[in-house]
Amino acid sequence: MTKNIRAGVFGASGYAGLDLVEILSLHPKVDLIFATSNSYAGDPVPGACLRFVRADDVEFDSVDVIFLALPHKASAGMAKRGIDAQLKVVDLSADLRLDTPEAYERSYQTPHPHPELLPTAYGLPEINRANIAGADVVATPGCYPTTALLGIYPLLRCDGLQPDTPIIVDAKSGVTGAGRKPSLTTQFAEVYGNLAPYKTGRTHRHVGELEQEAHKVNDRIGPVIFCPHLLPVDRGLMSSIYVTLAGSLRSEQVHDLYTEVYEGEPLVDVLPLGEQATLKHAVKTNKCVISITPVLERYAHITSVTDNLRKGAAGQAVQNMNLMFGLDETLGLI
Repeated sequence: MTKNIRAGVFGASGYAGLDLVEILSLHPKVDLIFATSNSYAGDPVPGACLRFVRADDVEFDSVDVIFLALPHKASAGMAKRGIDAQLKVVDLSADLRLDTPEAYERSYQTPHPHPELLPTAYGLPEINRANIAGADVVATPGCYPTTALLGIYPLLRCDGLQPDTPIIVDAKSGVTGAGRKPSLTTQFAEVYGNLAPYKTGRTHRHVGELEQEAHKVNDRIGPVIFCPHLLPVDRGLMSSIYVTLAGSLRSEQVHDLYTEVYEGEPLVDVLPLGEQATLKHAVKTNKCVISITPVLERYAHITSVTDNLRKGAAGQAVQNMNLMFGLDETLGLI
């Protein structure tokens, strides 16, 4: 590709949108044409030589690809407009992640606004690279499913999990994962000095997405027990994953398995045995960092860490765009 890709970002004043602007502004093959925000229209866009514009004032023929960092339920309509304008679409919301309207309604308790758009390519490159490359529309995964799926993928692939036992995902995210809109639970006085679980007991909307994609790799696994927590930090996501191993696989073999599966993956790092992944390994990077701990012969503990706004959102969206346009998928990311 000789000409630069012309890109626009909808919802650019949110946390993920601002990270998108930062990454795209520095991308050597992208010209950022517009960044929308109805609330901040006319204000300068941080990190770019642009001013925010209202979504209704955008000219679709001015760009080649649109990124949708819009709220759930609002994104599908803009995706439809982009598709009709023959643009590439990278959606960061949940509107295109689930394969059927029925699955969407189960997770979000509302009918899908554009069921004809489903299913679409699921944008987790390390697992789904072949379906993303050259696609016109990609659904960028949620930050929790990204971190958890990368944390269990090698075991899914080799049928290494005991089917009749749960996969326990104890996850903790920084407050930017809740979005920029103020709420009582994310105010400083509520978060500081505290650690709180929320939407427990398989009620979190990401459970359906996580199980859907895990079952595509291996449909013999047990249920996912997912418990998210709100950390008193601005960004970063850690999933502590506890699994029971199947067959002849033993916990001391798991590290070698992960090292082999992720060898050559530029945006996944498996730490040496005995070193534990922490938020600082991943924050402000576009990588997932994983550590493995053998527990007992048939039990293992995996720690998977990402930046919820980078590999969990904006960075992964740009990784998907690179694949969609036939570029090196790490361009602008490392």
